Amino acid sequence: MEYLDFELPIKELEEQLEKCVIIGKESDVDVTPTCKEINKKLVETKKEIYKNLTAWQRVQLSRHPNRPYTLDYIRAICGDTFLELHGDRGFKDDKAMVGGLGKINGQSFMIIGQQKGFNTKTRQYRNFGMANPEGYRKALRLMKMAEKFGIPVLTLVDTPGAYPGLEAEERGQGEAIARNIFEMVRLQVPIITIIVGEGASGGALGIGVGDRVYMLENTWYSVISPESCSSILWKSWEYKERAAEALKLTSSDMKKQKLVDDVIPEPLGGAHYDRETTFKTVAEYITKGYNELKDLSTADLIAQRMDKYSNMGEFKE
Repeated sequence: MEYLDFELPIKELEEQLEKCVIIGKESDVDVTPTCKEINKKLVETKKEIYKNLTAWQRVQLSRHPNRPYTLDYIRAICGDTFLELHGDRGFKDDKAMVGGLGKINGQSFMIIGQQKGFNTKTRQYRNFGMANPEGYRKALRLMKMAEKFGIPVLTLVDTPGAYPGLEAEERGQGEAIARNIFEMVRLQVPIITIIVGEGASGGALGIGVGDRVYMLENTWYSVISPESCSSILWKSWEYKERAAEALKLTSSDMKKQKLVDDVIPEPLGGAHYDRETTFKTVAEYITKGYNELKDLSTADLIAQRMDKYSNMGEFKE
């Protein structure tokens, strides 16, 4: 397990608990009371730390190297029913964007999401979860296929942003994202979107238009990352914590602003502390969202989706 800077008190207590258990096994000394005391203090410390997280700390948790990624969710929730589909039929297959057919609780879904890597080699292979235009065009191809066969769409968002390279711009990065948003608004099947990690800017919006949009508790969703915001406003990354607070990018902020429909709770410490519980909770929210949408007519589904996004940004002083 890797620890973030604010989690170091937890690391110290877990190491103490581990040593205590080893001493108990290797000697005749009864260390049960000591272990119980350390464990009690560990639980209390975790609760104290995680109930008072700042916006920046939630950003850090969303990027935790042990956090489950899109394919982890797909494999856990769909099992061996997932069939990955490749390519945009125009340029090439983008490894940062994965998609395919899978079953969740007996219901078929077209599942699409950004995929990050877990070590240096796979991070380069997945381009750090930053999709190129062909990735968004692959996603749109799969959505249109789902629409043709009447299959609901599930998108899992986890990206630091769309790839900003010269070659991506030459192939129409902006157009690809805009086209996806345009087509998703009028797609004739239910769309469920879940922010499972980072939800950065147009890179997230390119697969983020949904009838139901959920955020995991320790994720963020914003037009810009705190570091980039800080570098633009203050010409330095040093103010990233201040930028994170100002951007109102956490799940609770987004729910309060009515930009997402609900927040999916995570186990104490984050999704990586108890993956099985996280996967189970996410599957329950997917099923709940689909059950709310499945009986709507196509006209009502699209009308409600358009109203949902048309009403965003309205406020009273």
